Amino acid sequence: MQRIASLVDVNSQEFHLNELHNRRLAAELNERQRAVRFDRPERDRERLRRQNKHFVRDRVEALLDPETPFLELSTLAANEAYNGGVPSAAQVVGIGIVAGREVIVHADDPSVKGGAWYPLSVKKIVRSLDIAIENRLPVVHLCDCGGGFLPLQAELFADRHHAGRIFRNQSILSKMGVPQVALVMGHCIAGGAFVPALSEYNIIVQGSGAIFLGGPSVVKVATGQHVSVDELGGADMQTTVSGTADYIAHSEMHAIAIARDLVGRINRPEKISIDRVAPEPPAYDASELYGIIPRDPRVHFDMREILARLVDGSRFHEYQPLYGRTLVCGFARLHGYQIGVLANNGVLFDDSALKGAHFIQLCDMNRTPLFFLQNITGFMVGSEYERRGITKNAAKLLMAVSGAAVPKFTLICNHSHGGGTFAMAGRAFDPRFLFTWPQAQISAMGADQATRVLTDVKAKQMAADGRRLSAEEYEVTRQSILEEYRERSSAYYATSEIWDDGILDPVDTRNALAIALSASLNAPTETPHYGIFRM
Repeated sequence: MQRIASLVDVNSQEFHLNELHNRRLAAELNERQRAVRFDRPERDRERLRRQNKHFVRDRVEALLDPETPFLELSTLAANEAYNGGVPSAAQVVGIGIVAGREVIVHADDPSVKGGAWYPLSVKKIVRSLDIAIENRLPVVHLCDCGGGFLPLQAELFADRHHAGRIFRNQSILSKMGVPQVALVMGHCIAGGAFVPALSEYNIIVQGSGAIFLGGPSVVKVATGQHVSVDELGGADMQTTVSGTADYIAHSEMHAIAIARDLVGRINRPEKISIDRVAPEPPAYDASELYGIIPRDPRVHFDMREILARLVDGSRFHEYQPLYGRTLVCGFARLHGYQIGVLANNGVLFDDSALKGAHFIQLCDMNRTPLFFLQNITGFMVGSEYERRGITKNAAKLLMAVSGAAVPKFTLICNHSHGGGTFAMAGRAFDPRFLFTWPQAQISAMGADQATRVLTDVKAKQMAADGRRLSAEEYEVTRQSILEEYRERSSAYYATSEIWDDGILDPVDTRNALAIALSASLNAPTETPHYGIFRM
């Protein structure tokens, strides 16, 4: 493979201005993540201490093998919901190493509303179990759930992707032979009781752990019976009478030790074999990404410069370099693994769509995982392009993305708009993992374009009523729409709604993608098969 020859002038004023801007964005991201991970009112910290409970982050740290990476997912979930009062959606989720085994960790955070599940908490848990199913990863649940947040029960109970989906996914994992270990560290009430009950192994902490479908207050209201927590579902009762729990632990650290021992005894199936050589760092420093990404998202940049800071040795074998130039396709290596890359270098034309569809089929046949790097405003529109078959050829790309059996991974580097979002393996097309960068924008169309359309529609509606927008009113309306549209299309809004698996600092991207790729190799790959490609 040829090494990408970077054309970036790292000493230019433009590079330094970009670098300053993007380092500020990265610093903001890191501070937001730190705050949701660790900032809690002292009263909540004190409550945990009185209950002999550890903070959720300390629980996770004790569970994981020392000095091993932990790829936390959706750290900023719910960051723009519930008035910011449910940091990280009251859940910690990620991929980590426990007793030498890659696992999904799911931990309730009792320092947030007593561990109650909000609608986005449920969505985050469901997503973690989807990842476990797709990648055949064992799950370790650190359970401390105060039940569903009842004022929002209508948003978390009845629909297909609400609370019941958690239990359905747990059952599917068991059916697949993928084990789960649950540690009951606090009260597991109502639906939360099913998490340990549906796990292959569970451990309950004496004195603080309890499992019951209805707590003492619910039992009193429903039956008139007065019963204590320990009598109803405490550690002694659930391990000696009901058999709902398997092991009793005398402390949280004791429970974690038992869990680590259990995970260490789980069978380790062989990972699927794909082309791999010894890893090699990129030839260019990852920190240069800060100077490459334009501070104005409308400014074009060459995706090859991004690849040069992500892939092994900065080497890239480009496929059809002279055809369909707005879509860069080719082979590279990531931590030694061969990968196929599709990266946007402009709007998608019919030739770039055809090129992408064909390249995906080549990678699928060769069992090469696919990495999509998005900076896409959509497909080209207009009568000339429709006559060339842009709709038909775009459909070919959609068919190829949908049918590819190899693992797919998506990184939104900048823009992600319109049909291009889907064609480049957007969330709806089930990439194994999807990450964004801080300046990313995700929406049906770009903010400026959408604002012009919506403002003109508003003006026409008023004209139909016999009214006319003055120039000043037009500008006020335009600015209001633009501000709201930008807010709703920002990376922070998307990650709050769990439309991605987290925002990455650009310099952390290579390692995050490598962890995700390694995790994906625990699941077998199907034989390639596609639907009809309209010719």
